[in-house]
Amino acid sequence: MRRRDFLGVTGAFVVGGRLPHLASGGRYTRHAARPVPTPAQLAWQRDELALFAHFGVNTYSDREWGDGTEDPRIFNPVRFDAGQWARAARGAGFRSIVLTAKHHDGFCLWPSAHTRHSVASSPWRGGSGDVVREVADACRAERLGLGLYLSPWDRHEPRYGSGTPYMDYYCAQLEELLTRYGPVVEVWFDGANAEGPNGKRQVYDWARMHATVRRLAPQAVMFSDAGPDVRWIGNEKGVAGETCWSTIDPASVPYAGYDAPNVGALLQEGDPRGSVWRPGETDVSIRPGWFWHPAEDDKVRSAENLMSLYFSSVGRNSKLLLNVPPTRDGLLHDADVQALAAFGARRRAMLARDLARGARVRGSGRDAGAVVRGDATRWWSAPDGATEAVLDVALPQAVSCNVIRLQEPIALGQVVERWTLAAEVAGGWQDVARGTTIGYTRLARIETIRAQRFRLSLSSALGPLRLATFGLHLDTP
Repeated sequence: MRRRDFLGVTGAFVVGGRLPHLASGGRYTRHAARPVPTPAQLAWQRDELALFAHFGVNTYSDREWGDGTEDPRIFNPVRFDAGQWARAARGAGFRSIVLTAKHHDGFCLWPSAHTRHSVASSPWRGGSGDVVREVADACRAERLGLGLYLSPWDRHEPRYGSGTPYMDYYCAQLEELLTRYGPVVEVWFDGANAEGPNGKRQVYDWARMHATVRRLAPQAVMFSDAGPDVRWIGNEKGVAGETCWSTIDPASVPYAGYDAPNVGALLQEGDPRGSVWRPGETDVSIRPGWFWHPAEDDKVRSAENLMSLYFSSVGRNSKLLLNVPPTRDGLLHDADVQALAAFGARRRAMLARDLARGARVRGSGRDAGAVVRGDATRWWSAPDGATEAVLDVALPQAVSCNVIRLQEPIALGQVVERWTLAAEVAGGWQDVARGTTIGYTRLARIETIRAQRFRLSLSSALGPLRLATFGLHLDTP
């Protein structure tokens, strides 16, 4: 069951092209039923950037997947500083940190009452340390959201593969994480499922796991291949689909770990006629591996590469979850911190000035000028029943730009199926960009042009055409 929000599950109410809780008056009107996000899903996507932190015994064993036999005494981050992680994340424009509280090796980064395979058996902080606590405190100090990853596959726990007894164990740990550390904005479920130390394979009780989160952290979104709130984007390359719908048919990917020949494409693209709102999260690492490896210190992505990932994730109606793994000292490596800072500065500079702000906009329908006011709570609406519409944008003077930014008011759903942008260049009109979906954000890079007039054409047969933002930006290295 999806949680209901102020927009409802089967439709939405609007007042004069503005969200109802922001309206000062007017007449409420009902419009066509389309899946819409919950407030938690909407807030999650508007954050745009989250930092993933893979940290644990693998950091010390120099492995990607531990096998559960690791000695907890190898875990000893002598310079551990979660505040350094949070400051680096916040400074680069990230809005939350998702921590691997437990990876497949079963080692817990908090002192769990249900196993000794945890920080309590390590020399760090004299066995009294709690990584989750310190990360949660650092997130609050830097006004970041806290996300937690708890792998359902535990290669250390002997109850894995026992059915209900293992699920009792797993959900007890989930309850510890969701009741000890304050509000959690995202719970990350990996779909990995293989044999445990006893040679048995566990059937995960996803319904019970989801119900536990709903009961203890109703404000959090849940991620897995299949949702229920946020879906995997189908790869670990940082690339959402050129066509990317936030809606999906839940039967097409019924559970996490579901394997089918076309499942990657389904997850990348979504389904324009899907019955549930389940936006994609694009996860990728700043390094070749997910855990820190000393041999990869010179293989950190550049700011230019991170900008490309931003365009292929956030710029394609997804959210970017960028892994930045801490070192054995418990710090983010200088190379990673520098790359994050350079990326943050580049992104801020690009978005700081919207060259279309204050332009004159003409188009049939209601409030065409809303798209250049910089207020995502207002939007232009095409005439009722229109499946195609055109907006003409005239700037006070010619500008140089190489990035187009479009946004639908996704609180009301996602409908745009195709769009084309033309610019008047050298006395004639020419197409400079085209695409399919928009959703939360569409960022399109184009060759740098200088123009004063633009023409945006939109089409959709799915529902009423609306646009919240038409932006022009200049990205310079």
